[in-house]
Amino acid sequence: MRTTRRKRAVPKAERVHLKLDLVLQFGRFPNAAAHRAVLRKTRVEGWIEPALKHPAEIAVRIVGEEEARGLNLQYRGRDYATNVLTFDYAREPWVSADLVLCGPVVEREAREQGKRLEAHYAHLLVHGTLHAQGYDHETSEDGALEMEALEILLLGSQGFANPY
Repeated sequence: MRTTRRKRAVPKAERVHLKLDLVLQFGRFPNAAAHRAVLRKTRVEGWIEPALKHPAEIAVRIVGEEEARGLNLQYRGRDYATNVLTFDYAREPWVSADLVLCGPVVEREAREQGKRLEAHYAHLLVHGTLHAQGYDHETSEDGALEMEALEILLLGSQGFANPY
């Protein structure tokens, strides 16, 4: 007599799996080892992937203040190191982007806001991923509210508190 095993019903959230090809790079800056410890590749993939509407190729680079300032000046005309810069190259059918985060700025902001470094990185990586797909908080209030609501929802689903 043959017995058949019942397959476990897989919730929809588990069935939907977008392919993320992630490259994670670290520049040299003070306390970089602490950032490497927080930013394990599988953890970063887990934060970014739920924010994707399409499969993606994303490079994440964690840099020091000098590199971040130079990139911000060159590409945005702003002479300071910012927390995250998004360079998006394609949005559909495949997302292609570089996310550059300034480790010292992220660490300082996390401390000032009373957040864990991990939580602030998760927020900024989701934020940058949404930018890479065309979301924009700088051109309209509606866009800002939509992006903020998505960030809160995505981070909450991963166990993080409202970042705002």
